[in-house]
Amino acid sequence: MSAATASSDWNALAAINTLMAASLPAMAAQGPWSPAERAALAALRQLHRQAEHCAGLASAELAAKLSEMQANKEGWMAYAMTSGHEPSEATRSEAAVTGTTA
Repeated sequence: MSAATASSDWNALAAINTLMAASLPAMAAQGPWSPAERAALAALRQLHRQAEHCAGLASAELAAKLSEMQANKEGWMAYAMTSGHEPSEATRSEAAVTGTTA
């Protein structure tokens, strides 16, 4: 879980979360946790909190980027419509010779 969190591997974290959700209740049903199991569970909880915190930060960062993109959308569209879409002189000459449109 730490490696997946450190590398922002959201797919791996989702798979780990699914595995934990399925495994932990089954393990708890087997009887009381031993001291070593309780310590491992506490460490797992801490890792899970860290992963949740990192996912929240990444989500907020993505939301900010999307908001910025939305705010600049009109400018990007205007730029796209005015740059690079004019046919070159060679294309216009070829069109005149062949009778095609550029």
